[in-house]
Amino acid sequence: MREYSVPAVVTVPDDHNTTTILWENADNHPDSVVYAIPEGDDWRDVTLQQFRDEVIAVAKGLAAAGIKPGDRVGLMSRTRYEWTLLDYAIWSAGCVVVPIYETSSADQAQWILSDSGAVACFTEAPRHTEIVDSVKDQLPELTKVWEIDAGCVAELSEAGKESDADVDALRAHHTAEGLATIIYTSGTTGRPKGCTLTHRNLLADIGNTLPGLHTLFHPGATTLLFLPLAHTLARIIQIGALQARVRIGHVPDTKAIAALMPDFKPTFLLAVPRVFEKVYNSAEQKAIDGGGLKKSIFYKAVQTAIDYSKSLDTGGPGFGLKLKHGLFDKLVYSKLRAALGGRCKSAVSGGAPLGERLAHFYRGVGVTIYEGYGLTETSPVVSINLETALRIGSIGRPIPSTTVKIADDGELLIKGPQVFKGYWNNEDATKEAFDADGWFKSGDIAKLDADGFVTITGRSKEIIVTAGGKNVAPAPMEDKIRSHPLVGQVLVVGDQKPFIGALIALDPEALPGWLERHELPADTQISTLVDNAEVLEQLQDAVNAANKTVSNAEAIKKFRVLSAALTEETGEVTPKQSVRRNVVLAKYADDFEALYSS
Repeated sequence: MREYSVPAVVTVPDDHNTTTILWENADNHPDSVVYAIPEGDDWRDVTLQQFRDEVIAVAKGLAAAGIKPGDRVGLMSRTRYEWTLLDYAIWSAGCVVVPIYETSSADQAQWILSDSGAVACFTEAPRHTEIVDSVKDQLPELTKVWEIDAGCVAELSEAGKESDADVDALRAHHTAEGLATIIYTSGTTGRPKGCTLTHRNLLADIGNTLPGLHTLFHPGATTLLFLPLAHTLARIIQIGALQARVRIGHVPDTKAIAALMPDFKPTFLLAVPRVFEKVYNSAEQKAIDGGGLKKSIFYKAVQTAIDYSKSLDTGGPGFGLKLKHGLFDKLVYSKLRAALGGRCKSAVSGGAPLGERLAHFYRGVGVTIYEGYGLTETSPVVSINLETALRIGSIGRPIPSTTVKIADDGELLIKGPQVFKGYWNNEDATKEAFDADGWFKSGDIAKLDADGFVTITGRSKEIIVTAGGKNVAPAPMEDKIRSHPLVGQVLVVGDQKPFIGALIALDPEALPGWLERHELPADTQISTLVDNAEVLEQLQDAVNAANKTVSNAEAIKKFRVLSAALTEETGEVTPKQSVRRNVVLAKYADDFEALYSS
């Protein structure tokens, strides 16, 4: 099977835009709660009517400040209620939203604001304002900088009271084909490129995705949103939640999620695979710390969950497996579900591949993860697993309105109304993104089966070709090694080299427990563990497990432990936790060369 198409279930009217559903829902369901804002130990609910009123007030304030329809407005903040409020207010003023990751450097912020021609920018806190102010002299078009923590929402709302701006007329400047947002890809190489997404792109994407996820997205459902809203995955969930009237709680600090789950009680979650890995690793680490019987019970429970999940695809579990599953549900699984709030039965995973073993574990525990696939350029959803069409290990079938095809070289090609028109101010990059027949080139190598399920096998630009001519996809081995509790990130290398190697970074969150068990000082630095015999032995076990999944020619022959963690803050990891290969290879060039020097 080389091509698979699914007909559309939703067509976006030409006069609709991203604000349309807000107005319709506020008119028809004014008292429905769609947001919850943390206030002390409680949450303050925001209804659709209240939210629309706040959006209108800020939109009028923007008009009063001289911001005109079509203007680009930057938004640099962590995920919080005000991000969503400002997003819709900017749209309602007839303007274009330009998100900036709150971890961006001054150089990155300057490039995005300059390239987009932004005339104004919202920042969250003084540190973000300082970043924008430090490059403001290089941004002649930027006339306004507002800070959320300095009270800009109230300030603009107050100014809007004196404005006679007609918000209905302003938001009507946006047609379906109008530009909604320019999202700059964080990218693992080169300067970020601005993906131009129209209102039709976003509405067609979420409109054709929601019908297959009705058990997640429905009135009364709740979720905690903690992924960066500057990323299109969290952004499309935001739009879908408003459309389906899902109650959202924003979480700016991902370290606070565990403490908030039992109180907020989400019915589903959205996360990248690294989050699911960390939840599992944390549970595993606690079991290891408990030692003896606790450790033994945990690993038996894990295998039972995996076996139970797999049996669901092959006729269902037998009596013995049901019995074991029921026992471990009381001892282990119920506690894991309780840690998620007790109501969470589903999750959506995207942004990177989710390991098959991990997906089976979670389904066996009672939390089914629906893995999907997409890119910023596709608004982002291209395909997703559904309750009625689930194949663990795949990224699901294309969503309605979408056609996928496998090129002769194995690359996944895409067509659909969610596919962007091109990059802002970059015709060359736009031409390179499409083939001669108008198919968007994903850059991912994939397989397509007769039932339409797609499986990603690697990135075309990351395929390693050894000196011996062997083609190796690093991602599957990286995923396997990264599942080890000690591993934070890993980079499989070996392009034009005699064999495959790996650079492994330890996970600082896993170290405290490990250090305690090995009677090492709590303040032991990662740099002192690169040659630790016990660390090397455990990492060798992880590498051996990965090597069992590939041929001898593809197997990792040597690895090195890096002297520091790879993080978003230090620039080696993107906001969606993808490793910037070029940055790591440049920073740790000596370690890379050491793999092949002896």
